[in-house]
Amino acid sequence: MTDLTDAQLDRYARHIILPHIGGAGQAKLLDAHVAVVGAGGIGCPALQYLAAAGVGRITIIDDDNVSLSNLQRQVLFSESDIGTPKVKAAKTALAKINPDVEVAALGERLSADNGANMLAGVDIVLDGTDNFAARLAVNDLCHKLKTPLVSAAIGQFQGQIGTFYGWRDDAPCYRCFVGDAFDAEDCDTCAENGVLGAIVGMMGSFAAMEAIRVLTGFGEEQTGRLHVFDGLKPAMRTMKLHKDAACSTCGTISG
Repeated sequence: MTDLTDAQLDRYARHIILPHIGGAGQAKLLDAHVAVVGAGGIGCPALQYLAAAGVGRITIIDDDNVSLSNLQRQVLFSESDIGTPKVKAAKTALAKINPDVEVAALGERLSADNGANMLAGVDIVLDGTDNFAARLAVNDLCHKLKTPLVSAAIGQFQGQIGTFYGWRDDAPCYRCFVGDAFDAEDCDTCAENGVLGAIVGMMGSFAAMEAIRVLTGFGEEQTGRLHVFDGLKPAMRTMKLHKDAACSTCGTISG
């Protein structure tokens, strides 16, 4: 376990004095490796807080470039980043936030074919992608690798987040929640329907908190819980998710 330097004791003092984290918890963060899939609305605030928290290694996976329309909600980027690969701009921004963090920038789309290599050795995956195909691919890889998955999604004024351990006998995976969902040609998108920038900030920060919870073990484990936030009310409710025996990823009943 990493021994904290004097500078780190000062930097992370507000974590260290928390009784549920302490020096041991901070050392776990410094030793941890988190992969963030998608450096968009959810990924940007999640990356900021993971880096600031002292997560020792972060892998960013995204194949998109920064555009002007991103700046309303993707708070790691500025106008000078337009046209730059998101992973490159994000890596530069995280270096300014915390030099303790080692950042790997993978500027390609994760798939079932390349994902196992991308996620090898990762302690937890935070998924902030914006379509079912990507989310289910991430879910299936996490199940195969037995890696905890924090999955967050947003739309207009709403957001949802869950932590999944689908390889466990009593725990659902993300596919248990959405089934064999697919992205229809008329599927809603942020470009068509809009999204409140502050909502992605909330859900990205929430996702970072859940990743830190998994790494340090503070509070209640969130297995099988889906948190849904409605910004119009505003209010949050929690749904109980159950393992689907017929799930094509983690179920026990074959088709």
